[in-house]
Amino acid sequence: MSAPLIDLVGITKQFDDTLVLDDLNLSIQENEFMTLLGPSGCGKTTTLRIIGGFTQADKGQLFFEGKEISGVPPHKRQLNTVFQKYALFSHLNIEENIAFGLKIKKKSRQYIKDKIDYALKLVNLDGYGKRMPDQLSGGQQQRIAIARAIVNEPKVLLLDEPLGALDLKLRQDMQYELIRLKNELGITFIYVTHDQEEALTMSDKIVVMNQGYIQQMGTPEQIYNEPENAFVADFIGDSNIIDGTMIQDLVVEICGVRLPCIDTGFGRNKPVDVVIRPEDVELTLPTPDGLNGVVSHLIFKGVHYEMEVEAGGFTWLVHSTSLSPVGSKVGISVRPENIQIMNKPASEDEEAIANDE
Repeated sequence: MSAPLIDLVGITKQFDDTLVLDDLNLSIQENEFMTLLGPSGCGKTTTLRIIGGFTQADKGQLFFEGKEISGVPPHKRQLNTVFQKYALFSHLNIEENIAFGLKIKKKSRQYIKDKIDYALKLVNLDGYGKRMPDQLSGGQQQRIAIARAIVNEPKVLLLDEPLGALDLKLRQDMQYELIRLKNELGITFIYVTHDQEEALTMSDKIVVMNQGYIQQMGTPEQIYNEPENAFVADFIGDSNIIDGTMIQDLVVEICGVRLPCIDTGFGRNKPVDVVIRPEDVELTLPTPDGLNGVVSHLIFKGVHYEMEVEAGGFTWLVHSTSLSPVGSKVGISVRPENIQIMNKPASEDEEAIANDE
């Protein structure tokens, strides 16, 4: 793999008595769409602001193309930021908003005009240049904020929850717009969100954060299908997280029933967390020696039915295209490859740190 475009090494940041980032290490490759994902207060926006130069780390180093840039002011870094609040100048029309940064750089009139035309076409708002910001919808204003950022030809575009203020349909439309822009421009995107669907839809790589630590980093498929701890499993999509016992290699016991799995190396008779996604639970006819239960709740979700099944002292969440009415007696079956086994954290600190390695 080539050298990273951005390297954060041992980044620590504290606000008053609150430790927001603790010895954070993170590498970002050129042309990557990386998403920092996590709940409020996990440190994702602080990480973005340190990269952007708006916040200084207490400890650690920040490298851009191999050069330490911790002391370089934001306007001298090869990046631009798009915030949730579009921050368009209300007294300037769209062309003037887009041209603002180029005029500060004293670019020629023709250069600025060409860049405005290019940016408006890129965000599918050709012909909107003379309009004022208040004549545009929220989604259009956000696209203008992105256009204003990309005309400066940054190597990196920082996006801090840029779609948070939009309604669901607009947000989904803008997700596809951002993917298209990233592919066309070849810019590195660093995106902050607490919305796991956004992260799964757009990212090349997802960094799941909690309490100032990186919990897991990987592709959307790795994060969803192979969560490394219960926090990630619970935060990314719906999960059944069940107390289990690893009887031996390839055999786990949950809810009093032994099931085959594909995991090894956990030891014998060891307490573990077992993660099973709702779509991986198969409802069958009850069996004498199997895990049996009763459907207690049912919602039609359009694509699938969402059911709750009371079985083995646990409320199972099940997603299925087949309907089992409330009150039905059912068996629960899970294929071995769809059972994820995890070590239980030994302490609260270990739970926070999880896989920050």
